[in-house]
Amino acid sequence: MPALVPLGDNPTLLWGMRNDERLRRIGVAQGFAGNDAADGAAILANMAFAFDPVWTAHLKTRPGTVMTRAGVPVLAHVRTAEERARVAAAMHADAALDAASGLTLIAAESDEGILNEALRKREKPFAERLVPAAVPAIERASYVGAYKGVTDLLTKYLWPEWALAITRVCARAGITPNQVTAMGSVLCIVATIAFWYGWFWTGLATGLVFMVLDTVDGKLARCTITASKLGNAWDHGVDLVHPPFWWWAWAAGCAPYGRPLDDATFWAVIGTMLFGYVAQRLIEGAFIVRFGMHIHVWERFDSWFRLITARRNPNMVILFAGLVVTRPDWGIIGVAAWTAISLVVHLVRLFQAMARRAKGGAITSWLA
Repeated sequence: MPALVPLGDNPTLLWGMRNDERLRRIGVAQGFAGNDAADGAAILANMAFAFDPVWTAHLKTRPGTVMTRAGVPVLAHVRTAEERARVAAAMHADAALDAASGLTLIAAESDEGILNEALRKREKPFAERLVPAAVPAIERASYVGAYKGVTDLLTKYLWPEWALAITRVCARAGITPNQVTAMGSVLCIVATIAFWYGWFWTGLATGLVFMVLDTVDGKLARCTITASKLGNAWDHGVDLVHPPFWWWAWAAGCAPYGRPLDDATFWAVIGTMLFGYVAQRLIEGAFIVRFGMHIHVWERFDSWFRLITARRNPNMVILFAGLVVTRPDWGIIGVAAWTAISLVVHLVRLFQAMARRAKGGAITSWLA
C-alpha cells in the first residue's frame, strides 16, 4: 500500500479546511499507508491543486501513473526514488514532466472520465488550481461530484442548490454529518406525528426540510471527507425504515382530516404499500447479488425509471398533488397504485436480465 504524500504548501481553505488536512482525511478514508519510505512506492499530491478523492482511489492500483492538469503533475503514483525525484521537481517547478519520464500520463481535462460505481455514474473528476478566487467553483465541483448520477427527480433537480448552500454553512460552522442526520431524524419523527393527526401541510413542510437534510448529510460527509460507519448506517437506516411509517400515518390521518378511508380500502392500501416497498428492495438486492450492479444502472430505461419509481420522494409528489385538491385519501391510494406498478416494472426487469444471462448475453451498465 503506497503512502499519500503532500508536496508544497497551500493556505487556501476548501470546505473550511487546509488542503493538507483534506489530503490527510482522504488518506485515512481510503486506507493509504501512514508511513512514507523515501525510496518506496507513494502517491505524491501537488498541494497547489485540489482534486476529487476519486483520483487517489483510481491511482492507488496504478503504479507508474501520473494525473496532470494542463501538463503539470497533480497526483503521481511513483515506484522508485528516481521517479519521485523527477515528479517532485516538476511539481515544485510547476512544469510538465519530461518526455523520458517513463510514466503513464492521464490528463484530468480528458473527456474519457471514470466510472464511479458507488455513485452510479460516469464522471470526469475535478482537478483544479486551489486559489482563493477558485474556491466557490471548486466547492461546487466537489459537491456535484458527490451527487449520485441516478436518483429521484426531486434529489436530482429540486434539492441541489438548497443542499449546496446548507452544506457550505455546515462545513464552515463545523457542523458534522452525524449532527445533520440527528436533526433530520427528529424532523422525520415530527413529520410522522403530523401526518398521523391529519396535519398534512405541517407534515409536508417538516418532511421537506428533513428530505433536504437527508441529502445534505451525505454530501457534507463526502465533501469534508468525514464519512463514518456509524453515520452511513444511521443515515441509510433512517432512509430504509421511515417511509412505510409515513404512508401508514398519512392513511390514518385522513380520518381526522375529514377524508377517512373505509376499512377495506385502508388495509388494501397499507398491504399494497408495505408488500410493494419490501419486495422492491428485495428485487434490487437480488439484482446486485446476481449481476454485481444496481438495477437502476443496467440500461438507460432503468436510470430514467429511477427518477419516478415508488420511493419516498416521488411518492411525496403524489401525496402533495392529492392534498392540493383537498383529497389526501386520493393521494395515498395513488401512492399504493404507483407502488404496485413500480413493483411490476422491477420484477419484469429482473426476469429480463435473468433471461438475457441464461441466453449467454452480458449484463453490463450502460454507464460503463
